[in-house]
Amino acid sequence: MIETRLTRDLGIKIPVVQGGMMWVGLPKLVAAVSEAGGLGILTGLTAGSPGNLRNSIREVRKLTSKPFAVNLTFLPSISPPPYAEYAQVIIDEGVKVAETAGGPAAGPIITMFKKAGVYVIHKCTSIRHAKSAAKLGVDMLSIDGFECAGHPGEDDVGGLVLLALAAKHLNIPYIASGGIGDGRGLAASIALGAEGVNCGTLFMATEESYIHDNIKNAIVNATERDTTHIFRTLHNTARVYKNKIAVEVVGKERRPGGVQFPEIAPLVSGARGRTVYETGDIDAGVWSASPVMGLIDEILSCEKLLKKMEKEAEEILLSGAARVKRESKL
Repeated sequence: MIETRLTRDLGIKIPVVQGGMMWVGLPKLVAAVSEAGGLGILTGLTAGSPGNLRNSIREVRKLTSKPFAVNLTFLPSISPPPYAEYAQVIIDEGVKVAETAGGPAAGPIITMFKKAGVYVIHKCTSIRHAKSAAKLGVDMLSIDGFECAGHPGEDDVGGLVLLALAAKHLNIPYIASGGIGDGRGLAASIALGAEGVNCGTLFMATEESYIHDNIKNAIVNATERDTTHIFRTLHNTARVYKNKIAVEVVGKERRPGGVQFPEIAPLVSGARGRTVYETGDIDAGVWSASPVMGLIDEILSCEKLLKKMEKEAEEILLSGAARVKRESKL
């Protein structure tokens, strides 16, 4: 058993968090992760409305009595969702843990959560942003390295360096996110000062994940080289699975003069990404994935996956400790 600040604070058994992924963090998966000893995260905006989120929270509660969280991600938008209404539902439904991510718009919601006694884990892609979140009073940080799926920020700093910097410069606990796909990654993260890990792509390829089996099999068959970055020239970088649509978007960005977002918007719409997961057509739209795909060899239940990660991490941490020999002072 690995005991950390994460397991103690949240009352979970294994220091592994399932990331809040759009169209993926749905009740069945969330409950399965929590039942297996980790922390499942329901993706708030996937519900589509505050009322639907209330229903989703209640659905999770029918499936598990274990702790779980709800994610709210704050991204630039011409017409932003009613974040305060979503947050109020989380509070009213008695959810004890929230994951937040994104820019300044997260600030008022973090304050709202803290006033209601909600434990807040905030995801950051840089140390400067982590320090800003700490000043807002978040309880824990999720430090997201460049290896992550989705939005890695614009600094291009890998997790190995970022986690070491977190240990050096942060005064609140943190977990590691991005590029963790097995027990070795969990052990390494703990060695770098993290209290646990956040995994996204890894949980997409589980039995309880809602996504189509074609996509799960594509993840299993992929290598660490099967992702690409889109929106680099628009300064809103996103790491996605390297399919026909992603390659087309990158090609347009690399043209002399680049591309404006309205031209590629029809290719990268969220609705098309959702279609990928529902129909199993890997080229129907862009969808997030990380190089962790190279570490995924089979589709397991959340219970088997978490037990395997825990066992591997325990063995590696114990083996590492055994290598330390104290010199005799005699």
